[in-house]
Formats: sequence, structure tokens, C-alpha cells
Amino acid sequence: MRLIRLIKIIFVVLHFGLDEFLLAHARVRWLRVPLNIMLFWRDISAPRAVRLRLALENLGPIFVKFGQMLSTRRDLMPNDISDELAKLQDRVPPFPSTQAIALLEATYDRPLREIFQSFEETPVASASVAQVHFAVLPDGRAAAVKILRPGIARVIEHDIALLNVGADLIERLWIDGRRLKPHEVVGEFEKVLRDELDLMREAANASQLKRNFANSSLLMVPEMYWDYCRTEVMVMQRMYGTTITQVGALRAAGIDIPKLAANGVEIFYTQVFRDGFFHADMHPGNVQVAADGRYIALDFGIMGTLNDSDKHYLAQNFIAFFQRDYKRVAEVHIESGWAPAETRLDELEAAIRTVCEPIFDKPLREVSFGRVLLRLFQTSRRFGIEVQPQLVLLQKTLLNIEGLGLQLDPELDLWKTAKPWLEQWMSEQIGWRGLVKALREEAPNYATLLPQLPRLMHRYLSDDAGKRNDVLLRDMLAQQKQRNILLLLIACILLLQLGWVMLG
Repeated sequence: MRLIRLIKIIFVVLHFGLDEFLLAHARVRWLRVPLNIMLFWRDISAPRAVRLRLALENLGPIFVKFGQMLSTRRDLMPNDISDELAKLQDRVPPFPSTQAIALLEATYDRPLREIFQSFEETPVASASVAQVHFAVLPDGRAAAVKILRPGIARVIEHDIALLNVGADLIERLWIDGRRLKPHEVVGEFEKVLRDELDLMREAANASQLKRNFANSSLLMVPEMYWDYCRTEVMVMQRMYGTTITQVGALRAAGIDIPKLAANGVEIFYTQVFRDGFFHADMHPGNVQVAADGRYIALDFGIMGTLNDSDKHYLAQNFIAFFQRDYKRVAEVHIESGWAPAETRLDELEAAIRTVCEPIFDKPLREVSFGRVLLRLFQTSRRFGIEVQPQLVLLQKTLLNIEGLGLQLDPELDLWKTAKPWLEQWMSEQIGWRGLVKALREEAPNYATLLPQLPRLMHRYLSDDAGKRNDVLLRDMLAQQKQRNILLLLIACILLLQLGWVMLG
């Protein structure tokens, strides 16, 4: 089977003229002429990016998903290829309902009529990894049932192996191959696919997001019906909403469209900076709007995470952009470790100024926040900056949010909407509110540590004293250490008392 698949891939590569990518290397460039003579019948007049997109569509859903992921790696891909691959759509015919029912009965080890009160055999959505059916549980709750495609794990395994073969060829034969890090890109893609194959993981992601937005007036997340969730099947609350792209229907339903667009921006920044846990696949098919104007999030297979350090540096970057403080942007890149420590600050500052300054001559509503990030990622190549995977997901999500927002409200000013939110968040992190929050979080640690300090000091001094033969030196060192530890103890006590006062 793998041999047959490999033969098909080779045929598609040659048919669409993708050999031009591989034959760029000097060692094999001589093959171009005889190959073009042998394949005189093929039409390769279209641009290379278009031919690449058509080839991926021809190779099937896993390659389409790979192309979609490549379109987000603008730090690696040329602009023409990234723009064209962004057009890829994951249109996959559904698998037969008889297979879906057989999988459900095998998973729960009972007939379908005992699992659900009713089950709609025609799927409402179908993608490369799974499809969704509506159903009603025995207790009357309306549900959506997500079912993995039968045999999809084996298909993915074969295609990933072939992608790694392709990565080897790209590294060896394409001039720019090593810089593109093809094996690393394939590995990243494999991880995303493996995560999507575990529907229990996706259910846990949805549950976390729902908890983060409990009682929210902005976002709804379906409840997971855990008694029915398995690795290959996920059963959740059925949501009722209008697809976000149906602007006319939303307006007819009385939804305030500009407010809806602004709420989408707030949801994004809340996920990123408050929670450090964000939905990273916010394309229109995964977003609906409820009758009360709240967003409905669907499909939680791809989620992004940011640690406190990432959030802090990102916020500083964004605020520095708003203030046109390019030196601070460069400093943040070096302080965070995103740029190598030996990077010259003035050169990085000048490069960032070159990217950002032209956009500030335009009205802010005409400035694409996501495009600025893309330009910065492209500039980063020159300085050896390794783009972090979590930031790539963030950039992809920001582009999705920006596209949705502008589709809803062409006058949406993403920067104006984001700036007050970010400034408030930074004041809460760095100002006195941030101090109180940190003290509240660390108070249990202080309470545990303080009673242990005398014993730890005694052990520290005793162990060190046993290693010294010089009594006088030992006493002098011990006295100095005692003074240092005493100062440390006093500082801890004062800090703890300050925390208790503030918390009180």
C-alpha cells in the first residue's frame, strides 16, 4: 500500500511540475532538460504556488491539512506559496453512515438504539479526521457526536512516513532546503495530527475553555457528556447558532454587528493574556453566533498555550508597537531569548522600524495587525531568530480573528480595540494589583517555608563547617552567613506580613 501511495505521489509531483523545487540544486540541475522533454505533455504554465496547491488537493485530505499548516509558517515559506496555500479548504466527502454506526456499536458494545434515543445518519459536517452527527441521548438531551474516520490512524502513519521521505529529498536537493527545516515541520504536523486523533484530549480542551469562560457574556462552549466520550468518539451538547459568515441573517436577527466584531477581539485577548490558553483554529466553520449575540466555539482539536513569560513579553511587544518604540521592541526580543543574545540592538531596531514605520502613515483601521506579525517573522530570518511554535499558532489565530472581525465590520480598528485592554492587563500584572496577586499566589509557599528556615539554616551551617579545617576562617564565614540568613529571614517575614496586610 505504501509503495502504491509513493508511486501516486511521484506521479502527482511530476504532473504538476513540482520537480522544479527539487532540481534547483546544482548537482541535479542537469536533469531539468531531459525531464521536460520526457514530460512534454504536461502543462506547467501556472505559477509554482498554484501548482503546489493543486497537487496537495489531488493527494487528499492529509496533504491538504499539511498545506494548511505550511501556510501559517510564513517565517519559513516564501510569500507567494504561503498566500496560495492559505486558499486550501478541507473539503472531504463523509464516510458511510453504516461505518459510523458500526464504530459506535463497537465502542459502546451495544446496539445503536440502546446508546441514543435517536441518531441522524446523515452527518452535518465532515473533515479529514472526523465527521459529526446529531443525536438525542436517552435522557432527552440534544447532542453532537464526533466520530473519527475508520482507519485514519493508519492513513496518517503512511502519509507521515512519505512526508519524511519528501523532507529528506528537500534537504538534499533544494538549495533552500536546510533553512526550511522540513523534518521539523513534518514533526510539528505529526504532533498536531496525533493530538486530533485523541478525542478525549479534545473533550478535555473544550472543558477547560468552558471553565475559563464560565458565566461569560461573550462566549459559549458546549458541555462535554463525559459518560459517552471515548478516544474515537466525542459526545457534546448540541449548540444552536448562526454561522458567523451569514452577516445578513445575523443582522436580521437583531445582532449588533460592530459590537459582535469588537467582542471577538476581546475574546481573543482574554484567552491569550488572561488564560494563556486559546482556541487556535478559529476559522468560520468553527464559529457560530447564538441568538443572544454570544459567540459559540466549536472544534477544540488545536489549542495554543502561553506561559507567563510569553504573555508578559508579548504584551510588552504589542504596547511598544502602539507607541512606535522600536528600540523597546528590539530589547524585548533579546530579553525574552527569542533573538540571540549577541544580536546587535541597533540593527534589530532598524529592521523593525523598516517593517512598522510605513504602516503608521495609514489610518489605523487600514492596518492589519496580523500582517505586521508576518512581516516581523520574515524579518526575523536575517537575525537567526527561531520563531516559537506557540507564537506561530498565535499568529495563525490572530489572522483568523482579524479576518472574521473585518468581515463583520470593515470599520473595525483592531489596534484601537486592543490597546486599552492590553494596557489594563499590563497594569494588573506590573502595578500594585500584580503585587497583591503574586503575594496571594505565593502565600501558601511562604507559610510552608518559614517554619523550616531554622532547621535549614542549622543544616547549612553544619554541613559547611564540617568541610573546613581552619577554625578562624570557619567562624568568620559562619558569622557572615548568619548575618545574611538573618537578613533573609527578616525580609521573608516582612514580605509575608505585607502580603497578609494587603490580602486582609
